[in-house]
Amino acid sequence: MSQDDMSRFTTGWHYPAQILTGAGRIRELPGACQALGMRAPLLVTDPGLAGLAMVRERVQACADAGLGIAVFSEIKGNPTGKNVMDGVAAFREGGHDGVIAFGGGSGLDAAKAVALMARQREELSLWALEDVGDNWKHADGEAIVPIVAVPTTAGTGSEVGRASVITDEVAHVKRIIFHPGMVPATVILDPELTLGLPPAITAATGMDALSHCLEAWCSPLYHPMAEGIAVEGMRRIRDFLPRAFRDGGDLEARMNMLVASMMGATAFQRGLGAMHALAHPLGALHDAHHGTLNAILMPYVLRANERAIGEPMVRLARYLDLRQPGTATVIDWVLELRERLGIPHTLAELDIDTRQADKVGQMAVADPSSGTNPVAFEAGEYREIFVKAVEGRL
Repeated sequence: MSQDDMSRFTTGWHYPAQILTGAGRIRELPGACQALGMRAPLLVTDPGLAGLAMVRERVQACADAGLGIAVFSEIKGNPTGKNVMDGVAAFREGGHDGVIAFGGGSGLDAAKAVALMARQREELSLWALEDVGDNWKHADGEAIVPIVAVPTTAGTGSEVGRASVITDEVAHVKRIIFHPGMVPATVILDPELTLGLPPAITAATGMDALSHCLEAWCSPLYHPMAEGIAVEGMRRIRDFLPRAFRDGGDLEARMNMLVASMMGATAFQRGLGAMHALAHPLGALHDAHHGTLNAILMPYVLRANERAIGEPMVRLARYLDLRQPGTATVIDWVLELRERLGIPHTLAELDIDTRQADKVGQMAVADPSSGTNPVAFEAGEYREIFVKAVEGRL
């Protein structure tokens, strides 16, 4: 694709935040920080990215612009409460005044939680802000420091999310930390930052974006705007995920996958469902990649929900131009897409067995994502879906 063709993606939106899109927009990072009043941002990222040129160059650019920038990167693939509070300590000790959230889902989630907690009163626990009831009101919204988010993968859409998924290592459970003020003020979607993603990560994160759109589409809640965003996100994933997987240097595909990822996270304000209700406990128990878990679980959950999603599946199949309308056709499309992307068919291929099946079922029914699944599964039903996904019994 020529530079002229790519220029059409260089633009800016103001929904659901200020979004700067296009190749090379990362050069505007120092100015974006300054526009939010930052003078000493803390760049929060994962250890794998911290040593790469893309981060070193951003740090140097911010320093050259007179910003007192530092890097915090002590973050696990499934970020923990300790990771967050260590980041808070680094923020306070360095006298920082804002956060640059840089990376994939783990880095973005941890960074947003650091920004949330950095200036809260000392006695407020991170877990007190778990997404249950009105817990978010325990926090001082005015104390949340500004965030500039820079995603380097196309999957979680955390750059426009109001929540972070953080692992409670003591309880061995993933908790959703929520506050409406956690949405980053500015997002930079630069496809050049995703060019180095290996095909397997491109596939897993892209399927994560699909799971967000698909579960939002199936949610029983009334939110027509989210429906529209979800279905268009799935069309872009259909068209561009195989291209990005096949050719990691395809800038048009990379740009559209960043957009689809962001659309998924915007759409799931309508809710998620059993894929995430199962993926969250499995990630906490086995430290497995979240996107891969959702990708494997996807057809098993669709099959289990079949009795409640007939009408939306008919509409989705028509919108995606599938062979014929209906849930079976959508499941076949998911299976074909997974095969093209090299996604495993069973959880057993991730070395997950059924020994903790009862616990997984109990954790899934307690997960907040279960509340908007089209079918109100009980713990035993979640257990059955999990066992089928381990054994490959679709």
